[in-house]
Amino acid sequence: MGKAARDDPGSVSVGCAKLVGVSLEDLRRLRRVRDRMDREYAEPLDMSELARGALMSPGHFQRSFRKAFGETPYSYLMTRRIERAKALLRQGDLTVTEVCLAVGCTSLGSFSSRFTELVGRTPSAYRAASHEPAAVIPSCVARTFTRPRRRPY
Repeated sequence: MGKAARDDPGSVSVGCAKLVGVSLEDLRRLRRVRDRMDREYAEPLDMSELARGALMSPGHFQRSFRKAFGETPYSYLMTRRIERAKALLRQGDLTVTEVCLAVGCTSLGSFSSRFTELVGRTPSAYRAASHEPAAVIPSCVARTFTRPRRRPY
């Protein structure tokens, strides 16, 4: 453990990162919840239930999740859903409404708004665009560059 982490009892060193205010045990529980969100993104997930899974109150869960991963649990879940929606839209087999429901969203309007916010174009425009097969790029690299990102206003 680095000197700064030893001096600050509320910090945890993780590789090069230093998470202030997140204990190692909390980080483990948050990772388990994040892994569950990755597996069950298409299911209706209740944030209070996820917080209970991390043994935290909903408010503490939200603050700790943001501190550990840089975004709120809901934002992380929606980003994961949009990633999957992009893949389904590229295939072109499903309508936008079917994709919306397949990734766990219940409101087409909210799905379209969030998709447009993160991707920069509507789901219909994204589906209609040509998507060339990716060159031989490792999937971990491709995932990093195709992950939806919030656009600053």
